[in-house]
Amino acid sequence: MRQACRTLGYESAWVAEGHGGDQFAVLGACAVATRRIRLGTSISSVFVRSAPTIGMAAATVDQLADGRFILGLGGSHRVQVEPEHGIPFVQPTARLRDTIAIVRALVQNGLVSYRGEIITIERFDLCSDRCGPDPDLRCRAVPSDAGDRGELADGVLLTWPTPGTIARAVEHVALGARRAGRAATAIDVASLIPCAGREDRGRARDALRPAVGLYAGFFPRTTGCWRRRASATPCATSRRRLTAAAATRQRRRCRMSSSTPSLLRAHPRRVASASDAYRRAGLALPIVSPRASGADALAMAMAAIRACAP
Repeated sequence: MRQACRTLGYESAWVAEGHGGDQFAVLGACAVATRRIRLGTSISSVFVRSAPTIGMAAATVDQLADGRFILGLGGSHRVQVEPEHGIPFVQPTARLRDTIAIVRALVQNGLVSYRGEIITIERFDLCSDRCGPDPDLRCRAVPSDAGDRGELADGVLLTWPTPGTIARAVEHVALGARRAGRAATAIDVASLIPCAGREDRGRARDALRPAVGLYAGFFPRTTGCWRRRASATPCATSRRRLTAAAATRQRRRCRMSSSTPSLLRAHPRRVASASDAYRRAGLALPIVSPRASGADALAMAMAAIRACAP
């Protein structure tokens, strides 16, 4: 994987976190095994770790990576935070705002005392030499809240994009930047672009259906965003069916039975050929996000990474 990323010309590599390995541990290993590629979290939830813990982890990986680390933060989803982690999902934007302020202070100065809207830190001392320059902070967003992220962070990180949603996010980012007295050009828009490494277009669409089903059935904010930009009937029908399946704990069946052709058509999967349209819409950084499962998942993922190389 390291050799492939280097020879294919990728400038950054990103690690998500949900039910797999700890993203900071994985990125720490990547940091000592690489020299040039930038490394980021996409994203780290502000609910499942305390703000000082996120700051410590970010400072550690950034030191191991010689300044190549990008910290992507977000609120995650209520359906993950509360039932899976046992933590109340309360005021996600306020928690994100407080966490960013705490992490910035801790990484820059090695010491933080902070009283925010929902987080108060009396005093936290990093007790190490890992403090450094202002960290590169990106925030996860859907287009409707990209303006808030434009006020807070150095960049916005989307997922499941279309050129239209990217253009709207760019507009919201510019508005948020102006509210904060910042230049819109100082905040870039990046996006995970889900894709499948199959030669046949139909098989590629089929490979993406489980991921589409998962997001449509379990993440209301994503579903709402899709509903606004896709034909309403198929989206609403799939949402009702998937939600019903989830209620009966048929999670695997739910994920595999998704039939949302209008959504699939709305999200181009040939990332290499679609990248120009994304960039024209204002996407600064397309992030290839292979969706693969089963015995040949690694081969599928690598096929997508090769096909979408810069």
